[in-house]
Amino acid sequence: ATVARDTVMVVDDSITMRRVAQRVLERAGLRVISARDGLDAIAMLQAETPGVILLDIEMPRADGFEVAAFIRNNERLSSVPIIMITSRSGEKHRARARDLGINRYLIKPYQEDQLISEVEAIREAQHG
Repeated sequence: ATVARDTVMVVDDSITMRRVAQRVLERAGLRVISARDGLDAIAMLQAETPGVILLDIEMPRADGFEVAAFIRNNERLSSVPIIMITSRSGEKHRARARDLGINRYLIKPYQEDQLISEVEAIREAQHG
């Protein structure tokens, strides 16, 4: 499966957060697919190989850490960059994210331009 470089997957149980992220990213010319929780994301990832994944930590039915572990342990998906989105900025969460190979960390509530700059920076880093 080829990586859809211009596709960003947004995984968040808040419909508001998904809508905001989708609007911002689509304005930047990216294709957005969204999942409402961890299991939904894992199901969608059977068929999709996004260029970047924005992943909320606190979600019902598989949290962000479980989804990240699934991604990192999947040969096809393992190198897809993950930006973790959370309202928790504690060191415990950060350490766990680092262990899972999370590329970036975005603290809620974030500014729209912050979101774009994180996504653009990670895409630059991936594709040189």
